[in-house]
Amino acid sequence: MREASVGDAALLLSGATSVIVVPGYGMAVAQAQHAVRELAEILEKSGTSVKYAIHPVAGRMPGHMNVLLAEANIPYEQLKELEEINDEFSETDVCLVVGANDVVNPAAKDNPSSPIYGMPVLNADLARTCIVLKRSMNPGFAGIENELFTKENTVLVFGDAKDTLTKMAEALAA
Repeated sequence: MREASVGDAALLLSGATSVIVVPGYGMAVAQAQHAVRELAEILEKSGTSVKYAIHPVAGRMPGHMNVLLAEANIPYEQLKELEEINDEFSETDVCLVVGANDVVNPAAKDNPSSPIYGMPVLNADLARTCIVLKRSMNPGFAGIENELFTKENTVLVFGDAKDTLTKMAEALAA
């Protein structure tokens, strides 16, 4: 596992031409949807393409992430369902995982002994760089380690998602 600072994450984002944001329950808990939008607007003003990968079971109910992102005035056209966006991760500079866990765990694809093996997941691990925002190393709902967190292309930024995203936006706007 490699930990990164807010400044490190902002630097990675500043060089990206394409970003896929993966929102999860942690984004909802932190009420960080508006901070996600603010960060995305700064990236878009610099020419970065920003999309949102929505897993069907992210959050507490189907459609939870769509509702939160719509509340933050994120254009619906940027919200992409798993089947629609999964092939794009391998061509994406940065995947920004905001409080998602099991829905981005590559064990579901790669580890037949995993209890989530066979579950459709977002291909966050295939992005050139993956930035994961986490409050702690606690496991997700499935109660298992997330193999994404130890991938060579992944960095973790610890803290409250809303605060972290706000600081990243400030660093990019400076």
